[in-house]
Amino acid sequence: MTYAKDSMPRMTPPLDAPRFGVNYTPSQGWFHHWLDFDLDPVRADLDSIAALGLDHVRVFPLWPVFQPNRTLIRPRAVEQLVSLVDAAAERGLDVAVDGLQGHLSSFDFRPSWTLTWHHRNLFTDPEVIDGQATYLRTLASALADRPNFLGMTLGNEINQFSGDPHPDPDRITPAEAESWLRRMLAACERGAPGRLHLHAEYDAAWYLDDHPFTPAQAARLGAVTAVHSWVFNGTAQRHGPDSVATGQHAAYLIELSKAWAEDPARPVWLQEVGAPAPHIAPDRAAAFTRTTVAAALDCPDLWGITWWCSHDVHRSLADFPELEYRLGLLTTEREVKPAGRALAEAVAELRDRARTSAHRPLPRTTALVLDLPEDSLKRSTCAPGGAFFEAFMRLAADGARPAVVLASRASDRDHLSARGITETVTVDDVDGS
Repeated sequence: MTYAKDSMPRMTPPLDAPRFGVNYTPSQGWFHHWLDFDLDPVRADLDSIAALGLDHVRVFPLWPVFQPNRTLIRPRAVEQLVSLVDAAAERGLDVAVDGLQGHLSSFDFRPSWTLTWHHRNLFTDPEVIDGQATYLRTLASALADRPNFLGMTLGNEINQFSGDPHPDPDRITPAEAESWLRRMLAACERGAPGRLHLHAEYDAAWYLDDHPFTPAQAARLGAVTAVHSWVFNGTAQRHGPDSVATGQHAAYLIELSKAWAEDPARPVWLQEVGAPAPHIAPDRAAAFTRTTVAAALDCPDLWGITWWCSHDVHRSLADFPELEYRLGLLTTEREVKPAGRALAEAVAELRDRARTSAHRPLPRTTALVLDLPEDSLKRSTCAPGGAFFEAFMRLAADGARPAVVLASRASDRDHLSARGITETVTVDDVDGS
């Protein structure tokens, strides 16, 4: 099925309602579809996404395909990206574009001019940085006049290249990470001024001691804070698939991120969240989806939820971790799965409510104090099994709606008032209750 341009109404959400979208994984060829790009199956995929009532997609150009040489950004590849964005517009979908791909579903995609005989640090080599900045600016500029272009994310969890457990990391300091982030974000802004440009890390930034990408960077640089919530990180293993901790993990990351934000109302984008088997069994995926979405929607200042992912990975493709094959809301034949129906129902319900009243969750009036210096690199207390994480989940299990505040701000009345916090409790208070 095809549509004439502008024939479908845009799925613009009501004012004050969070956005709902999906990370687009092509049903044919996975992200390798860029090698043999065919717009017809892409259009069919986008039709199946729009039919769920979603309003945006996040898409992933493969960096080595788009920039195979440091001074060659393939014009045809850029044109294909633009055509995908235009096809999405015809179906009422906005598009966020990730640039430096980077890392996807356990596979690394780095261009040859950064590897082996040409190995150079992704984050500190001046020529590599210039090439990256030119690439990001080029993509942003090509899309700057498209009304449905949301903005650029620098790359998908590119922080995983900077340290353990990556098998061959490009090691950097936090200062070097921040310098790189600022340079890349500036390149996106030059290409498409005023759009939603941001960076996104996997949860090492929040949980892993000594990781060079920090919570403060995540919560202060870029237009919004992005969090990626995956319960295979120890949460589901420790607490079980139906536990409060598993259902609240995404909401926890949203609230944790706010502790470092300088703007009390800074938006947070739940940019990746999914139901990974076997940690979430297929027959529990719909329930997990409903629980996770409801918990996230109970967080003030949520920009939106972007589910991972749109379509399953076809079994003909080899060597993926088993959980990656079944994460889609739809099958490779574009049939809606139970989790897809659950998300579609949540979207419809929220929009029905938002048409009659603004969706603004009540402030979280009780804040759990995180006794961690703002510049500390020791953050494992926040990870599953850490004292702070477990205290937050005990409060949630008792029916509380905890926020998070750094100890350095726990006595700042203006900060607490701006966030609607009227009471603070410590980990010791929770442990002793």
